[in-house]
Amino acid sequence: MISLNSARLMRGEHVLLEGASLTLHKGQKAGIIGRNGSGKTSLFACLTGQIGLDAGDIQMPEDLRCAWMKQETAGSNRTALDHVIDGDERFREIEGQLQKAEDDHDGHAIARLHAELDKIDGYSISVRAEQLLAGLGFSTDSFNNPVSSFSGGWRVRLNLAAALMAPSELLLLDEPTNHLDLEATIWLEQWLIRYPGTLLLISHDRSFLDKVIDHVISFEYKNLFMYRGNFTSYEIQRAERMAQQQAALEKQQRRKAEIEDFVRRFRAKASKARQAQSRLKELQRMQDIAPAHIDSPFRFEFFTPEKSSDDLMTIKKAEVGFTEPLIKNVSLKLHGNSRIGLLGFNGAGKSTLLKTIADQMPFLGGDIVSSKHLKVGYFAQHQVDVMDMQASPMLMMQRLDSKVREQEIRNYLGGFDFRGDRVSEPIHNFSGGEKARLALALIIWQKPNLLLLDEPTNHLDLEMRHALTVALQGFEGALVLVSHDRHLMSNTVDEFYTVHRGQLTAFDGDLDDYARWLQDPDGTRASNTNNKAAPASATKSTTTAAPLVVIDKRDQRKQAAAQREQLAPLRREIRTLEQKMEKLGAELANLEDKLGDATLYEESRRNDLTELLRQQGYCKAELNQCEETWLLKSTELEELSA
Repeated sequence: MISLNSARLMRGEHVLLEGASLTLHKGQKAGIIGRNGSGKTSLFACLTGQIGLDAGDIQMPEDLRCAWMKQETAGSNRTALDHVIDGDERFREIEGQLQKAEDDHDGHAIARLHAELDKIDGYSISVRAEQLLAGLGFSTDSFNNPVSSFSGGWRVRLNLAAALMAPSELLLLDEPTNHLDLEATIWLEQWLIRYPGTLLLISHDRSFLDKVIDHVISFEYKNLFMYRGNFTSYEIQRAERMAQQQAALEKQQRRKAEIEDFVRRFRAKASKARQAQSRLKELQRMQDIAPAHIDSPFRFEFFTPEKSSDDLMTIKKAEVGFTEPLIKNVSLKLHGNSRIGLLGFNGAGKSTLLKTIADQMPFLGGDIVSSKHLKVGYFAQHQVDVMDMQASPMLMMQRLDSKVREQEIRNYLGGFDFRGDRVSEPIHNFSGGEKARLALALIIWQKPNLLLLDEPTNHLDLEMRHALTVALQGFEGALVLVSHDRHLMSNTVDEFYTVHRGQLTAFDGDLDDYARWLQDPDGTRASNTNNKAAPASATKSTTTAAPLVVIDKRDQRKQAAAQREQLAPLRREIRTLEQKMEKLGAELANLEDKLGDATLYEESRRNDLTELLRQQGYCKAELNQCEETWLLKSTELEELSA
């Protein structure tokens, strides 16, 4: 058992925790959440003895073995494999003693140390280290490369592997998925689910948290609150707790109405039944947890594009790459409301494809037709590194629009939590998350009708990720998204494409299907991404020619007329349902406006409030029933029309 008692923790003059107490039991897996700067990493430093509490104490078993992931590693000549094995300090200690015993020809010590090695499973350590490296995406031929040859992100992966290699009863991981692709994230997820010890995990990836943790420890008001369950359960519990606070009720009603509006708008546009049902499920859940984010410092939305087109860009038989094609035979049509998620292993070409569509590099060949109204908003995962570090957010905005008033800029940037003097400070003082927020703010201001987002949630905390998800749901343009944040993907895109083995292919499934494919024996992670088998649904290229079938035109017209006659009643029923949904939506919006009246919650108007809530409940139930029927009928129509 680990306990924190009446703890005070400060950073400089800033109080992070005051009088905080917490008990963590053996085997619990807890996610540590809180805004950036709230003290999550500092708490880890206390648990590992790197810093001390300013008051209070931490009680931990003396013999508790603790492992944690280092954030930085200096370059060295040690191989990647040796670096990971170094994580098992006891193995290295026995290895050194064994070498000395052999040099001294001490047979008794040699026998004893070999028994020690067997006890800690030391004879298989190289195999276990290789499994960790492979799971985290390293190719077999890189195992013996020196640490100094790897980039910063890959060194973080090496540190993660070393932490997982270390025998431990307590494992502390601080943002372990930051430099992982989706495939490595899913592998780590499964590893941690099987981990038998106590886990403390800091992460901004809510899907990852949902899969791994069974408790949430939340930094709130300079204290620590523990919630039972995963992150989704935490949101519901916190929403229920906040809903009980009378002062927040009016604000909650408005926020829930916004989320419900997203649900209604999406239902009316749903075209692909399978993806629609998956996304609707996510959106409906968000209605219930909206109050949990009432105190978020972020509030923004995408502007309606000034101009758009049904066909923003058409790409036919194109090639994408640098001097040599990385992806061949690319055929893709981007409509005004396309919502596409790109899946694929690191290095497959997803980022290169986005960069090419954004006109940051040329197509190597093919036919590309762009609408004259096309306006691209492009967020690159390394974009924050090329910003003018001497400029301020205010200056960056004024460069985009010299006529905009300063107060209007301040109001806009406030939605991204840039307030007061912060809008005038040079960007080089900002954290990675602040730079990413500013980059998004600059893109949104320009009112694009095609958004190309390459890992937009890197450096963003949970609240900002939630705000971005909600904003993207309301975006009325086209979206192409590359992200390892599964929650963002499942809430904002309607269809998936894989970039695999040099081909762009439609993927007929959702992210759960993709995760299952990754665990399939025929598609297991190999040492080289080029050896990975394609998903069953993606084995046939979208550009494969269909066999030629000759049909008599007269028969064809007869068949089409017969089909129209057969489908006419179903189409009429769908139109009637849509009209009813629109009427109920307007009625519900009117009721929610009335519920926003603060005087309604006074004791003297209790009966009025009860009646309005009854009407709201009836209206919601009827609307939900209509929407469910509409979705079933739309699916039926789609299947019959295929």
